[in-house]
Amino acid sequence: MTAFKTLDDIGNVRGKVVLVRVDLNLPMQDGAVTDDTRVRAAKPTILELADAGAKVLLLAHFGRPKGERVSTQSLSMVVGAAEQVLGREVMFVSEIAGPVVAQVVGILPEGGIALLENTRFWKGEEKNDPDLAKAIAANADIYVNDAFSAAHRAHATTEGLAHLLPSFAGRSMQAELEALGKALDHPEHPVAAVVGGAKVSSKLDVLRHLVGKVDHLIIGGGMANTFLAARGVAVGKSLCEHDLASTAEDILTAADAAGCTVHLPYDVVVAKEFAANPPSLRTCNVHEVAADEMILDIGAAATEALADVLKVCRTLVWNGPLGAFETPPFDTATVALARTAAALTKEGSLVSVAGGGDTVAALSHAGVAQDFTYVSTAGGAFLEWMEGRELPGVAALRH
Repeated sequence: MTAFKTLDDIGNVRGKVVLVRVDLNLPMQDGAVTDDTRVRAAKPTILELADAGAKVLLLAHFGRPKGERVSTQSLSMVVGAAEQVLGREVMFVSEIAGPVVAQVVGILPEGGIALLENTRFWKGEEKNDPDLAKAIAANADIYVNDAFSAAHRAHATTEGLAHLLPSFAGRSMQAELEALGKALDHPEHPVAAVVGGAKVSSKLDVLRHLVGKVDHLIIGGGMANTFLAARGVAVGKSLCEHDLASTAEDILTAADAAGCTVHLPYDVVVAKEFAANPPSLRTCNVHEVAADEMILDIGAAATEALADVLKVCRTLVWNGPLGAFETPPFDTATVALARTAAALTKEGSLVSVAGGGDTVAALSHAGVAQDFTYVSTAGGAFLEWMEGRELPGVAALRH
């Protein structure tokens, strides 16, 4: 049971013009696309509609041109990559509304696919200008949103259009919303959350929301140092936001009140300098960190204890690494715990949902991204969902 309509509810689309909002904000180098993951995510929706005889018009943003036409941020740059992934011809259109698009609709065959220009070339896009949304909608019959990663922004093509045309979630959006629903909206308990990363300040709202939702909150990365310091532990030269000690205390108090167990490391990996495999590397109890040392990962004993926590849980939400995972050997705890979560998922005892840029990189590095139940590539949208916020692009689909 979903609160939004999917392609299963769309009916006959033969000859209909379907606007599909996708994420084609692809990484580029020297004018070439370096990663086509986002096109592959949108592929099932695009081909399902095209194969059913719809005239498919793709809407997407690319970079931050701030309402100006910037040649290096034209979506014409990604047409080749899109054609390669889709295995179809894609017509490029230099407008998003008006007579040029109407003309394209006239000549596009049933099952044809056209990519409209970067929506952010128009100032009204980021302002969610109703007139721009109406002009875009005028050339279409149906709206499909398949860009969860842009759903936290109330723009004309992510939110405005949904109020003007019959609106549906694409397959990628549907998969994302169903996975996220399983993880936090109506999860099977006990629920664990791993929240890592450098700074508490960037994840305060996430932590505040999670303590009321999960049974076990595992805090790692530089953030853990702030919580340890709040508890009176001397963390030496470690990355730490000492000014947030009272905020960290408040979160720990709220967790106690909600019956949520917060897990902080009791043994840690430290070094005098942050470099790969430094000579000063050692593992110690958190109370033995010297004044000239920094905490760079969670120790083996704490990692094993966290693995035991996951073994009794049914649901896991993961955002952020446990240590400075880009630099060996400070990836050890993240890799070990990720592999435990993946093994539990494979044997069917754990539903595991992860998201955020660093997280995807860390799970790929551990070789387990494909073994999690769901890995979201959405950065900001995933974080806002973890904060318990209603995403405008999703809310609009519920109407």
